[in-house]
Amino acid sequence: MAGTTLNLSPALHAYLVENSVREPDVLAELRAITHQLSESNMQISPEQGQFMSMLMQLHGAKKTLEVGTFTGYSALVVALALPDDGKVVALDVSEEWTTIAKEFWKKANVSHKVELKLGPAAETLQSLISRGENETFDFAFIDADKANYDLYYELTLQLIKPGGLIAIDNVLWDGKVADPDIHDLSTTCIRALNHKLRHDPRITLSMLPIGDGLTLARKC
Repeated sequence: MAGTTLNLSPALHAYLVENSVREPDVLAELRAITHQLSESNMQISPEQGQFMSMLMQLHGAKKTLEVGTFTGYSALVVALALPDDGKVVALDVSEEWTTIAKEFWKKANVSHKVELKLGPAAETLQSLISRGENETFDFAFIDADKANYDLYYELTLQLIKPGGLIAIDNVLWDGKVADPDIHDLSTTCIRALNHKLRHDPRITLSMLPIGDGLTLARKC
């Protein structure tokens, strides 16, 4: 019995993907197009996407939130897993990247499930709170600028129902969070949030070594 999580070699990761990932063609096409961008490392892995899809199905989610949409892969994953009357409220600041997203949401016939809001995420989250949408979301995915992760978490926690789930991406940050000699802003902010979540009595949590690290926080 292993006492630690298995370290995946490239060959073993390829085996994992080949033997577990069932990626629809529209998602594979979007991932390939995004891979051509210089910022392609911002996209989640297909196995993480499939895991999130299963979470939606297990949780019975209908109303979800995404902080940081990029080219729309994760929003598409979630939208495909939601029932026809489900909804993804997707937040981003880039019209360029989300133009790609909208093209693929349309191609996958899920545009009616996705409401895109362009603008600073903190302002949009606060507007949702001001409109009385507290505790109405089943699931949220945070994958945006790391310096504001703590703020996004606090605002999102207000919007999530008790028993709802928040997924926070990049919590292992390519291993930088475990290196005491690294003190750039993004690393410091992620490291601080990880410590805060570990001791936050408002949630139960699990940090998973999938993709670049994914923390699941369930609101008590």
